[in-house]
Amino acid sequence: MKFPEPRYIDTNGIKMAIYEDGPKDGVPVLLSHGWPELAYSWRHQIPALAKAGFRVIAPDQRGYGNTGGPKGEENVPLYDMEHLTGDLVGLLDALEIDKAVYCGHDWGGMVVWQSALMHPDRVAGVIGVNTPFLPRSPVDPIMAMRMMFGEDMYIVYFQKFGVAEKKLGADTKRTLNFLYRRSGITMQEWEKLPASDKNLAFIKALDTPEEEWRGKPLLNGEELAYYTAAFEKSGWEGGINWYRNFTRNWERSADLVQKVTAPALMISAADDVVLSPAMTAGMEQYVPDLEKHIIADCGHWTQAEKPEELNRLMIDWLKRRFG
Repeated sequence: MKFPEPRYIDTNGIKMAIYEDGPKDGVPVLLSHGWPELAYSWRHQIPALAKAGFRVIAPDQRGYGNTGGPKGEENVPLYDMEHLTGDLVGLLDALEIDKAVYCGHDWGGMVVWQSALMHPDRVAGVIGVNTPFLPRSPVDPIMAMRMMFGEDMYIVYFQKFGVAEKKLGADTKRTLNFLYRRSGITMQEWEKLPASDKNLAFIKALDTPEEEWRGKPLLNGEELAYYTAAFEKSGWEGGINWYRNFTRNWERSADLVQKVTAPALMISAADDVVLSPAMTAGMEQYVPDLEKHIIADCGHWTQAEKPEELNRLMIDWLKRRFG
């Protein structure tokens, strides 16, 4: 697969690598990746959306790939939601685009939903892939996760600066091969597991022999090599810093009205045990103009696991809502 070459724009204090395809006069669709992903994670969606007539823009976001970002513990706040959403506004400004349809997966999903709250005048529509709109928690989310899952839960583990990035970066290729796997378990099987097996302590599982890892590898050799080179270039710190701002984001969003006024599409994956379809229940209260779908037999990495079905749902909705 031929992936576009990046070009670089200045936005919000960083030089961001963006990858583009499609007609310049097409409806702009901005693709926001998650962790540990890249613009390349949309490799199956970019050409399909472009062929359908949309102007597609996928950045390597702050801390990732060819964009990278500031390093050091003192710069952790530069990865908060204000910066992440501000980066995308600056991207639109640099490309002289007034509004775009924002589409996000995993952490990118959180960024696009929050963009709809923080910058509603720039968001024409929202597509959540796996990630639902999550209203502001009544308590600090890190405190809640620590109480519910313990210190080994990966998001809690990520809070210690320098620890997770050292562990994951010790053998980046092995880490990515561990993370990028088909789920290997259905939601029904997951729900039957004891609570001790559902604490999302996957960093500990990284130490187990590869033959014991759940699920089958998702990436082919060329894809794994691309990701490996990118994360060896950027390191793991920037992406993990997104997680280190959960509490800061929560504190700074106290006065943010929890209502998405833009039309929205929610695409869940039936067997994503981290971002389950059940989490979309009640979204309509916060996202009134909402359409929901579930892709069967699909785990967390929807763009690569079920690309044709994801593309079909996205393009169908985009054409109906935006022409």
